[in-house]
Amino acid sequence: MKLILKWLLSAAALLCVAYLYSGVVVSSLGAALIAAFVIGLFNMVLRPVLVLLTLPVTVVTLGLFLFVINALMFWSAAGILEGFHVRDFYAALWGSLIYSALGLVIDAAFGRK
Repeated sequence: MKLILKWLLSAAALLCVAYLYSGVVVSSLGAALIAAFVIGLFNMVLRPVLVLLTLPVTVVTLGLFLFVINALMFWSAAGILEGFHVRDFYAALWGSLIYSALGLVIDAAFGRK
């Protein structure tokens, strides 16, 4: 039940990102639900691999390259989905930052540290 609620809240956060920032467009709630699922899947599967492969760059940039990895995953999710559009890389960067901040609020509501 917690997983479904977190998924719904993540979709609502994605709709909030689209409302707050014009570089991200989500056409419907269904598209937001699918996009939240795909972004979560990318974070679970691709993110650890990308972090490991780019570890030297991440160390040199003092961790700032992780923002680039988040933006690329956000942008690639938008690239494969209908109804979820991100204008360019900078829009993906800002959209992923807002989405991550809202994700922190969601995690805090569930009591995760």
